[in-house]
Amino acid sequence: MKRIENISSYIDHTLLKPDATQEDIFKLCREAIDYHFAAVCVNPYWVSRCTDWLKDSHAKICTVIGFPLGANTTAVKVAEARQAVEDGAHEIDMVINIGALKSGSLIDVETDIKAVTESVKKYTKDILVKVILETCLLTHDEKVIACKLSEKAGADFVKTSTGFSTGGATLEDIHLMKQHVGNRLGVKASGGIRDYETAIAMINAGATRIGTSSGVKIVRDQKNRGE
Repeated sequence: MKRIENISSYIDHTLLKPDATQEDIFKLCREAIDYHFAAVCVNPYWVSRCTDWLKDSHAKICTVIGFPLGANTTAVKVAEARQAVEDGAHEIDMVINIGALKSGSLIDVETDIKAVTESVKKYTKDILVKVILETCLLTHDEKVIACKLSEKAGADFVKTSTGFSTGGATLEDIHLMKQHVGNRLGVKASGGIRDYETAIAMINAGATRIGTSSGVKIVRDQKNRGE
């Protein structure tokens, strides 16, 4: 099993609940600074505020696009992503067009991802684009196709889940995604990761980033175990 000295560097400290308040988001940012998380992940409305609160810190700002259904038109996703980058986002987690994928409209799926990716990388190639597959709604073959389309469209990561559908990350899905993207793309596990043991298992399965609202607990768990 891979030993992780600083699990906080893997964590996107996440708060996407619709009733999250400004106070909640500010607390999220403070925790990202205090616990040295890789990023905060928030809804687009909060990006500009996070930019102010995190301007002198290491933490990146991640936001979600086409969230949580992925069924927006490509034009809407592009506009949303560009606005997020203008507001200060460093990372974009976009939801794949799930219905188009399941309908076999693969050109539409690829075009959707490519349009968002190209639109934000015009600002700077340092922007990361992560494609949320929503694996709980896909068959084995659809997951493989989604990974291949994400890579072909220029994305930087594939991500398991929104955390708002019927299931979250599984070890089987992380293994499968890693198998098909190798080291060419990152793999983000998200949804249902609430403790250190689960987070470590995901990393050992191939995850290079963990999306969770339980980041503080996970870091404390690691410290309590003396690891």
